Amino acid sequence: MDKITTIGLDLAKAVFQVHAISSDGRVLIRRALRRSQVLEFFQRIEPCLVGLEACGSAHYWANAIEEIGHTVRIMPPIYVKAYVKRNKTDAADAEAICEAVTRPTMRFVPIKSSEQQAAGMILKTRELLIRQRSQTANAIRAHMAEMGIIACSGMTSIAKLICILRNDEDDRIPEVARMALLEMAEQIEMLTTRIEKLDKKIVATVKADEAARRLTSIPGVGPIIAATVQATIHDPAAFRTGRDLSAWIGITPRANSSGGKERLGRISKQGNKQLRTLLIVGATSILKQARRGVPMPKWVIALLARRPYKVAAVALANKIARTIWALLVKGGTYQAPDIMMKV
Repeated sequence: MDKITTIGLDLAKAVFQVHAISSDGRVLIRRALRRSQVLEFFQRIEPCLVGLEACGSAHYWANAIEEIGHTVRIMPPIYVKAYVKRNKTDAADAEAICEAVTRPTMRFVPIKSSEQQAAGMILKTRELLIRQRSQTANAIRAHMAEMGIIACSGMTSIAKLICILRNDEDDRIPEVARMALLEMAEQIEMLTTRIEKLDKKIVATVKADEAARRLTSIPGVGPIIAATVQATIHDPAAFRTGRDLSAWIGITPRANSSGGKERLGRISKQGNKQLRTLLIVGATSILKQARRGVPMPKWVIALLARRPYKVAAVALANKIARTIWALLVKGGTYQAPDIMMKV
């Protein structure tokens, strides 16, 4: 019997599709597997190269199949799509995965361990709770505005609205509305407590990690950004330069060049949305300090003078991402430039 050298596995919830080929490219196996049959199937064959598409369960299956002795590679689905012939089916997807994983120029996704996945879950849980708190806070602000009680944006203003709600002597709010809005107020306070609990856990994790502590020496990078970098970028040396990391995060211009003419548009917004958002928020905090008269590097002042505020924030976020790459790959801590100026 011919030896299987490469397998494309199309992942699913219940029914998986397998496409296996030999060293000369001949198809040896093309079949569907139930979830309970997957590991048993790989245990019966000799170690080979297995390709998977990146998805929610890809890291679990990659670790499980690697424990059996196979070599597993995970690929972004967008890179596999080009190898799908005609209509999209599970069988066509498995065949495309099998073809794509053998390409010498293919880019692969690092396989996460269970500990790395857990670190990412803490950050995603915090992000979800913050989003829920913001939705509830906006709802309270809107309902109170209907009663003629206006508040500015921000959680500080929400705290003032909650004090008004709990003041029984304030007759601007009907009792039925007060009862409903107090439910929202209690929800906000509960979410705030849970977010603070997660923040303490994240800060403790950053303090215990030497590389994460060094990242916090960069202006605009706090414990949350450092923890997110550690959870999402497992092998910084896989990026050839700092710009490659910035492009992966999605804060570099989208290129549409042809005929020797370079056309650069808006940022690509590809890659990790959570990390990209945090970096831009961190850059914005630095620019706010510059507007208040805090001394900044000369290039930041020049950037603010010639570019719009938000464009400058994205450019500074790009610079922060490159600095992060340099510290992770080359070591050391951030050293502020000698020339500092005020706006």
